[in-house]
Amino acid sequence: MITGRRVAVPDDLDDVVTIDRAAECDPKDVGLDPARVEAVWDAVEDLYRTGLQPAMTLCVRRQGRVVLKRAIGCLRGNLPGDEGPAVKLSPDAPISLFSASKAISALLVHKLAELNKLSLQDRVAEHIPKFAARGKERVTLRQLLAHRAGIPLLPVQEPDPDLLRHWDAIVDMLCAASPADAKFQKQAYHALTAGFILGEVVRRASGRELPELLREWIAQPLGATHLTYGLAPALREQAPRNVFTGPKVFWPINSIARRVLGVPFEQAAEASNSDAFLSGVVPAGNIYATADEASRVFQMLLDRGKWNGARVLQPQTVAEARRPVGPMQVDGMLRIPIRYSAGFMLGENPFGLYGPKCRQAFGHLGFIAVLCWADPSRELSVAFLNTGKTVSPTGVVRLARVLGAISRAFPPVEV
Repeated sequence: MITGRRVAVPDDLDDVVTIDRAAECDPKDVGLDPARVEAVWDAVEDLYRTGLQPAMTLCVRRQGRVVLKRAIGCLRGNLPGDEGPAVKLSPDAPISLFSASKAISALLVHKLAELNKLSLQDRVAEHIPKFAARGKERVTLRQLLAHRAGIPLLPVQEPDPDLLRHWDAIVDMLCAASPADAKFQKQAYHALTAGFILGEVVRRASGRELPELLREWIAQPLGATHLTYGLAPALREQAPRNVFTGPKVFWPINSIARRVLGVPFEQAAEASNSDAFLSGVVPAGNIYATADEASRVFQMLLDRGKWNGARVLQPQTVAEARRPVGPMQVDGMLRIPIRYSAGFMLGENPFGLYGPKCRQAFGHLGFIAVLCWADPSRELSVAFLNTGKTVSPTGVVRLARVLGAISRAFPPVEV
């Protein structure tokens, strides 16, 4: 077994931990046990001790108040082969949300529905006529948002990251593609594909570009200075690199990863540091944000579309975005049972993506271990961002312990 790459972990984790104590409230002020809240951070530190995560940031809100806002790891200087001094990570470092970007990009579609510019029942071909090719004329926007559009893969062998610079070419390829499911009833995770088609619908329905809409409709109302597609060159020194860590990826994980990502797991991790990824617009995969900013998005949704008293989305818009699309199915790409709404991965009982007893939760997973979600039953919004891309069983187990610790520390609120 090849042990793979790991970060050197210092004996004293204080050397790599940064806590924004000015932002954190007293857990008792929101009805929480301080010892259990601290146990959440203990679980994060245990995950860091595996050496699989070079940089992690966490922001957790309860009843709209920040309870945890912390970072562990380094901005630079701690990756295998790095030279020069290690620089501690800030809790406000921008980090890629990867597929958690889908949930935020979906809000642009829902906003257009709110403005009566489109309907989720619209057929995609009403907005992009050439999408009707090869029997896809029946696909609706709701199906596209819920991974039921039959186009889970880019129809190209060995895609190069530079392809991300060619929006029109990607849209044309997907429009010309044959559907994997001609009845459009089976869900199969659309890792990147649906985002480009949805993005093109947004462009045509609004007459504007996605970065402008993301800034105007989401980032500015939330006071988010990052929350952008990609990352401007002037800001890239603030963001830690993404890196493949841990053991070599073996079958069957490597075949599943390649099927979902379109390229080998290790290659996908490195491609996320490329200029094509950082400079492009990848609606399903390259929004950058701080953990605080991502948590604000889900807190706004938890508060039925309001942030600091200002209306961002209408309550019915949020409710529609959360509504499940069909029953739980084993996903044809991920090979796990999951429920989707029109934009979110939904929680489940007795255990789901967001921990134990999380059926009311909604959010999204990003590249294995990035997690952003809200749980109305717990009055909880969370963003857990990280840069280590690994399939190590140890990493999965430690991540599950973090989720379990959050569930215990933030119990359901009695009504």
